[in-house]
Amino acid sequence: MNKKADFDMARTLVADQDWWRGAVIYQIYPRSFQDSNGDGIGDLNGITSRLPYVASLGVDAIWISPFFTSPMKDFGYDVSDYRGVDPMFGTLADFDALVETAHALGLRVMIDLVLSHTSDEHPWFQESAPSRDNDKADWYVWSDPKPDGTPPNNWLSIFGGPAWTWEPRREQYYLHNFLTTQPDLNFHNTDVQDALLDVTRFWLDRGVDGFRLDTINFYYADKELRDNPALPPERRNANIAPSVNPYNHQEHIYSKNRPENLEFLARFRSLLDEYPGTAAVGEVGDAQRGLEIMGEYTAGDERAHMCYAFEFLAKDQLTATRAAEVLGKVDQVASDGWACWAFSNHDVMRHASRWDLSDAAMRAYATLILCLRGSVCLYQGEELGLHEADVAFEDLQDPYGIQFWPEFKGRDGCRTPMVWEPSNSHGGFTAGDPWLPVSREHLHNAVATQEDDPSALLHHYRKAIALRQTHKALSKGTHDGVKATGDVVHFTRQHEDQVIFCAVNLSDEPATLDLPAGAWVPIGSELGSTAPGPDGRTHLGPWQVAIALKT
Repeated sequence: MNKKADFDMARTLVADQDWWRGAVIYQIYPRSFQDSNGDGIGDLNGITSRLPYVASLGVDAIWISPFFTSPMKDFGYDVSDYRGVDPMFGTLADFDALVETAHALGLRVMIDLVLSHTSDEHPWFQESAPSRDNDKADWYVWSDPKPDGTPPNNWLSIFGGPAWTWEPRREQYYLHNFLTTQPDLNFHNTDVQDALLDVTRFWLDRGVDGFRLDTINFYYADKELRDNPALPPERRNANIAPSVNPYNHQEHIYSKNRPENLEFLARFRSLLDEYPGTAAVGEVGDAQRGLEIMGEYTAGDERAHMCYAFEFLAKDQLTATRAAEVLGKVDQVASDGWACWAFSNHDVMRHASRWDLSDAAMRAYATLILCLRGSVCLYQGEELGLHEADVAFEDLQDPYGIQFWPEFKGRDGCRTPMVWEPSNSHGGFTAGDPWLPVSREHLHNAVATQEDDPSALLHHYRKAIALRQTHKALSKGTHDGVKATGDVVHFTRQHEDQVIFCAVNLSDEPATLDLPAGAWVPIGSELGSTAPGPDGRTHLGPWQVAIALKT
């Protein structure tokens, strides 16, 4: 499936070219989803074998985290060949089979493009690093030292320490916003942009339906390499980096978030527009201006289709008041854009643990995210109610956790293998020794166990997704402003003549709420939705929802 004609045939599954607007996207972390060959590492064939399960959830698309050729210093987010599949994951033929199977099941395929940086083992960097006069000398962000030999500015790496590493052959520093083995590309060089767009076209021609754009706001660095200003303590938060990381002490206005990003996004969108029905979701990593940047990057039809910021991935529990604040801010700064919401992903503690949720609370939050305006990313195992796994230091793989242990234990706890069955110690993930230990606590939540239990959380997710897919007001509609009344978050969604009222009690205490004026018919009883009482008011039990259709 690597020719344009094959692409056009595969794209026939797209009846709605705006399918992404309101879509539910299931994130797959390939190392931990399903191992097909017993080496303890998940792979593409393993994903393909489990696609019927993913399709059974009712989601619109899958997002596969990086599977490209890589030395795996950052587990695939350090790419050494953008056009290759790392042998641990399989082959290009395996990827083509995955796409074909997904499309046959009605699933679109989005892949993770890491464009801001490469591995230091990428041929581009290998050519750039030895001298200042080679063909790729300006493909990365290089700088002379200050007169005293120190780095050119005060920029810090998200993984700790300076964002600059010395290259003695050039007698210059190179920029790396992440690991020292992840040098940043120089987007001021149009040859770099052209090369990355060629990579994008390569995967579009193989039939992918879109991309998750890693670190979308990191593409450009300030051309003058000016120092970042200090960030006052009262404005610091740990949404992007752990509190023990001095990265939080700067306002990153020069090392990322540059206005030139919009120019590249326009070129990227123009390419995607050549392939109708494709879409991109960007990851906006910024603790202070995430929502504003999301609005900038998704405004109109010439940038990213959708973006997600980190507001709902934050450590502090999402209360009704906070939900109203975030959605209200989106209405202010991104009214012409499109958000994509997530509670969990491969970089943060699972929200069941982060917010210390009961089963009832997990159901309420699942219903909430699937009723909000915007698209939704669900992270593998979220539908099972998986909590953060406890990974011992000696089993740790994540360099982020190793660097900041024990104050920050890294990201391995949310990356442990998926649990498919409770009958063996590896949860049906592998016949070998898994790359990260399977949490024994997770075995009780295995897919096979929940499939046999009609009351399980897995079925609640299926029902909530089905309700969203059945009612366009919930998937594509507008909202009248998200409000908080005590611990209840509530709003009205509308698409054409269809109007739906949603209320979610985010507390252990009962609550009462007045319905908006009009005649309403309760829907969503399969989700535990309550009907209006005889007094015309909605009485919500702890963690209960009320969903009603206007007649």
